Amino acid sequence: MSEYLSVSDEVAGALAAGGPVVAFESTIISHGMPYPANVRTALEAEEVARQLGAVPATIAVLDGRIKVGLTEAEVERLAREKGILKVSRRDLAFALTRGLPGATTVSATMLAARMAGISVFATGGIGGVHRGVGESLDISADLLELSQSSVLVVSAGAKAILDLPKTLEVLETLGVPVVGFQTSEFPAFYSRASGIPLRLRVESAEEAAGLFSGQRRLGFAQGVLLANPVPAEWEIPAAQVNQYIARAVDELEERGIRGQEVTPFLLSRIGELSGGRSLETNIKLFHNNVRLACEVAAALCRAG
Repeated sequence: MSEYLSVSDEVAGALAAGGPVVAFESTIISHGMPYPANVRTALEAEEVARQLGAVPATIAVLDGRIKVGLTEAEVERLAREKGILKVSRRDLAFALTRGLPGATTVSATMLAARMAGISVFATGGIGGVHRGVGESLDISADLLELSQSSVLVVSAGAKAILDLPKTLEVLETLGVPVVGFQTSEFPAFYSRASGIPLRLRVESAEEAAGLFSGQRRLGFAQGVLLANPVPAEWEIPAAQVNQYIARAVDELEERGIRGQEVTPFLLSRIGELSGGRSLETNIKLFHNNVRLACEVAAALCRAG
């Protein structure tokens, strides 16, 4: 993969020095948020990481390369250019060999982070098992990637639009540890609680780093999902979110939207129905996850 991997000088220098580096996906820029909130959110996340002593590594496919660490101009390009592909593991070879620009999903970002030697990745929420999976068989590649890329992923659980119980069942089957950060309940993205208990829990970044290190020492291929609830002041109550989701799903079915367009449509529609509140919550929970990811990355560096 070396011919396709391009690591920025800042990221490469931090990795060589044994410093903390945190990976970020780029679908949040091209497909997850409207302009200019997408650019502001991405750049603010990078600034949060630097203030905490970590180096941010936003990942995307540009000019026939997997770029690990983007310039502001490249972030702006991803935010404004039309036709940016949504790239999962499945799509990487297609985008790279054709020189097509692509924003990486959780699965592709995990894969690229592992190849670059980055151990920690911060995102908003992972993908998972979609509602109505019995008919659609729509299960995100994020879950499979968590089973085969040894990266610790900090997220506010899985996106609330998904079938959360089935998502956790698949992760259990794949042997992926789902660990609550100061919680014994799986967070539901916009909401702090889902009603689904978690068996594994840590209280600090040091404990999370220790668990991840142990996972690696055992030689396990799986990553770790560290579930970090949205701060209470930015939470949207689950009952209210579920009303938005039910209406958005009905409209989704009416329009016959399928495949990779499902998640962007639902998130956008929920944003409209909530009067923009869901977008603000999304931004706050992402930055909250960035802070925790930086703390875990630093703890891993201290542990050697």
